[in-house]
Amino acid sequence: MKSEGPPLDSLTRRLAETPGIFLAEPIIRKRGKVDLAAVTSDLLLVIGGELQSPRQAKRFSPANIAQRNQARLALICCWLLYEDWFHQRTPLVEPIILLLSEGLSGLAGIVDAERFVADPERREELVRLVLRHLSLRPAGETANQAADRLKSLDSLERERIIREARAREEEERARKLRAEMKKKRAREAAAKANRE
Repeated sequence: MKSEGPPLDSLTRRLAETPGIFLAEPIIRKRGKVDLAAVTSDLLLVIGGELQSPRQAKRFSPANIAQRNQARLALICCWLLYEDWFHQRTPLVEPIILLLSEGLSGLAGIVDAERFVADPERREELVRLVLRHLSLRPAGETANQAADRLKSLDSLERERIIREARAREEEERARKLRAEMKKKRAREAAAKANRE
């Protein structure tokens, strides 16, 4: 988070005001309403990038229904990045391409895209995640402040912690079960020895 970016509150407000077209179904296998590749190509032009060839634009098109939430999240990010602050920021073109084509899959795998519009904490998380991906931090924050706040909101980190806690609980249950089974076998062996 090297450089200062736009103010956080203007971006979270922008997410809260996301127009319905950016929440509409992305076109997947000729079904849906919004062509993510076209929206992304337009965004890249606004930011200062070059016109995408059909082959280049295809990387933004979801190939199957499993990528639906990721495509929906990418549409929401496109709306966020249409913010005037990002216009003609040519150095951001490549990081934005990476963000929209690859950088959202983990988050899209655990959080429904609409929550990033409806829920204030998820809005802040998405703004901070996008800014971090672009090596930016919210205006008025230090790099440490921005990193600490993102960490406190990070859905992927929370999911990892939950998985680790569940794994520890499962391991503890398995350990207790093994100990109980060992005791039971010892009791059965002792009972058998007493009968003989």
